[in-house]
Formats: sequence, structure tokens, C-alpha cells
Amino acid sequence: MLAIAALSLSLSAGPCSSNSYADGCSGKSSGASVVAVNNWTPRNDIIDTAVAAGSFNTLAAALKAADLIDALKGEGPFTVFAPTDAAFAALPEGTVETLLKPENKATLQSVLTYHVVSGEFDAEHVLGTQFLTTLNGQRADIAMRSGEPRIDNAKIVTTDIHTSNGIIHVIDAVILPETKTIPQVAESAGSFGTLLAAVKAAGLAETLMGDGPFTVFAPTDEAFAALGATVSDLLKPENRQKLADILTYHVVPGRVYASDVVELSKAKTVNGEKVKITVKDGTVMLDKATVVQTDIEAANGVIHVIDSVLIP
Repeated sequence: MLAIAALSLSLSAGPCSSNSYADGCSGKSSGASVVAVNNWTPRNDIIDTAVAAGSFNTLAAALKAADLIDALKGEGPFTVFAPTDAAFAALPEGTVETLLKPENKATLQSVLTYHVVSGEFDAEHVLGTQFLTTLNGQRADIAMRSGEPRIDNAKIVTTDIHTSNGIIHVIDAVILPETKTIPQVAESAGSFGTLLAAVKAAGLAETLMGDGPFTVFAPTDEAFAALGATVSDLLKPENRQKLADILTYHVVPGRVYASDVVELSKAKTVNGEKVKITVKDGTVMLDKATVVQTDIEAANGVIHVIDSVLIP
């Protein structure tokens, strides 16, 4: 039996049949901040378990609209953070209806897969980590806040509902992934104007708004300013290829988070050349640039901020 006294998890005392959803098996709170459900043999898969519980009707409808039913009835295993009907109802008026429209299927899939992790992770594992990488590709943060376990801004209210192909943890809010692309996130930040102008001049804007995923080491406006007149020259049409070579030296294929970066000595860039990575006294350097901010999520990748422009 799972026991995490420090996290005040309350355990269900007895076994649950596959058709029993009363008390602990239903995900109803017994008064503690988290209810752990275990010691029973699952016979139903994740979808059937959620439907039988009776409090995940909106989630089931959303999974059907997103064509994800078959996937979550597959072998798995999966860990699902399942928002209740009340959680979906708490979204701004009209949000659910908009997401369920056929033209928004891709967005709905992105939101729903952000609630799913590949593998079977019980409460002890979940609450023992700082983040989980979802099927969406983005990371969801795990933390204790005011004595309550949370994934992003949602409270984990019930844990360890075992199914034949994974495990369900119930949450009280819908968690939302980043929906902006890398250029859109950079624009919103307000400190990458020169970078965005350079990306446009090099004809790379459309690429960096594509599916990716990409990891971008983004120099700030101050970093470009330190180059002086060089920037103006690079932005001239006749220097487009040279500019593209420099910019693609700042991009690595895939999502490479900070925890992965520090394990590397080099990373092959889209440019084709490898950028050198060093870590000293907690400071991460790419060539001669210092990484000053990490793990800024985007829908199609991740951004790390650097204080100078990398020159291949």
C-alpha cells in the first residue's frame, strides 16, 4: 500500500471491484487533500474507467471529438491527469464549445495530450518530481503549494486510480499548454525585436512557426546591440544567406530543456555546425554566450535566452 505521510495522502482501506466507483474508487474526497486509490485489480481501460465513474463526461466527449479514444484504449501504459466535469465547467464561458468544433481539433488534441504522460506513474513518483513531459511535448510542472499537490495550476485531488492500461489522477482544473509558436512567444516577451527582424530578413519566420519542435538559443536586443554596425550589414538583402547561417546556429532540432543541455558538451545546430556547451559554477555557456534564462515553453519548442550572439 502506498504511503506518503509527508504529503498527507489518505489511502483507501479496502479493495475496489472493477465496477465499483463509490467512496475511494470514485475519486471522491474523503476529507484529505489527496485520496490515493489502490489495492484492487483493474479490468477496464482508462476510457471505460473514466466513463463508468460518471464525473468525466466532458473529458470523454472531448477525447472523442479529438479522435483520441482509440489511443487511450490502447496498450499504453499511460498516466492521465483527468479534469472533472466541474473543472471543464470552470473554463471561461464558451471555451469548451469552441474547442469541440471540428476546425479546432488540433488545438483540442494539444490540450488533451497535455494531460497525458507516457508510462505509468503513481502518486509517489509524480509528487517526487518537479515536472513531467506530456504527450503534447511540453512539460507540466509538479509542486506542493500551501500543502497541496499541484500540476501546473490544478490541484491533484485523487490519485492512483489503476486501470488495465495505466493510471488516472484526478485534477480540479483543466491545465493548458502554451499555444504560441516560438516567434509569437518571443514577440510577447518584448526583448527580442532585433532577433525577430533578423529571422524575418533571413526568410526563417515561417520555418520557426512550423511544427518543429525546435530549441532556440535567443539573443536579446542588448546582445545584438553589442555587435554595433554589424547588425545593419547583416540585415541587408545581399547578406541574407550569411544571416541565415548565423541564425540557424542558434537553433537545435527537438525540445532540449535545460536539464538536457547541461549534460551535453556539444549540440549540433540546424546550421550543421556544433555549438560548444560548458557548465561552470552553475553557469551554462554556449561558446562565449551565457545562458541567462531557460525553458521558456512554446507550442513548437523551447527557448533559452543568451546574452550574446553566437557566431559560427
